[in-house]
Amino acid sequence: MEDIFRNYEETISRKHSIGFTPKYKEEFRTLVNETLFIAIAEKTFEKLNWDVVYKDDHNIEAKYKETSWMSNQWTEIITAHYNNGSISVKSESLGNEIWDNGKNSKRVKLFIFAYQETLKTFDKQALKEIEKEVEKKKNWDDYIIPETLPQPIKTRTPNITLPIIGGVCISLITGFLVAFLSVKGLYFIGLFEFLVAIVLVFVMKYLIKFSNYTDFSKLQYLLGVMIILTYMSNEYFQYEIILNTNNLERIWFWNFIQITFLQGFTINKINFGWFGWIIIWVVQLGLTGIFAYLRIVASLTKYLIERVPAEVVDFAFYYAVKNKSEEEIRAELAKKGWKDPKNQNEVFEAIDGYQSAIALNRVK
Repeated sequence: MEDIFRNYEETISRKHSIGFTPKYKEEFRTLVNETLFIAIAEKTFEKLNWDVVYKDDHNIEAKYKETSWMSNQWTEIITAHYNNGSISVKSESLGNEIWDNGKNSKRVKLFIFAYQETLKTFDKQALKEIEKEVEKKKNWDDYIIPETLPQPIKTRTPNITLPIIGGVCISLITGFLVAFLSVKGLYFIGLFEFLVAIVLVFVMKYLIKFSNYTDFSKLQYLLGVMIILTYMSNEYFQYEIILNTNNLERIWFWNFIQITFLQGFTINKINFGWFGWIIIWVVQLGLTGIFAYLRIVASLTKYLIERVPAEVVDFAFYYAVKNKSEEEIRAELAKKGWKDPKNQNEVFEAIDGYQSAIALNRVK
């Protein structure tokens, strides 16, 4: 960050915000049009060393990263919206805090000051040049169509069989490990749900890669089944471990569940009864589902992008910007050696992957 902004930041009078998602908002006016505003705002974010995560014709978003020896994470997301010369700037906390200690107001006021100072550095001619550059970049006018493209990498025909078999196996293994640790009294609510999600998604990542199966709607259902199977098998494995290690007379599994309900769920010697078990099972499924969903989206997005060379994605996207139809884009890909419809589909999926990556960066 430049000294002028750092010095101004120290003079800002904070306004504290309290809420389940603390936020702060201010408005100001600018004389430039929306194209120039987004361009100058982007330069402003860069000068402030804030990470731009999204922009369109009227909005731009950036995240502030707090860096220290203990942490390195985004703590606020700052959004600037253009509406006929009126600019609305909002900063919103990320994470679980309910009091922002005035940080959101600090981000908003610093951005407004930095934007105005950055705008002053450009005269009318420079602003015209910036507008031209933005339009050229937006329309990909500087893109040079390559004579050749990297050829498709040989991939397997997509098949969901491997993810299903692998998913069932890892669910049962994970269920056994959770059961073993639970019986030993080593289960920690929240931590284990997070670890279960990591294990399931870690294995799913490689199953997706080996099977080349990328239908997210079906993978999403498969992941849900895996989570349910993990915790159902966890209960059954606990039943088997308890009976075998204590040399107890065998009873039906259903009777074991009934006894568990009758005894109730206990934390720190407080018995919450059968309702406690319902709550803990809902928490297990819910937390694991949330953790796993976000990670599987990120893993699948990464695979879709890495599967196709960036030059090929740029080539296809250029024609999309030029309003070519899907059939026309496929024809252009075929001329460059991408004749197989399967490989062409992978190119379109990679484009979608880049859009998903942008959406993931915007997650609050």
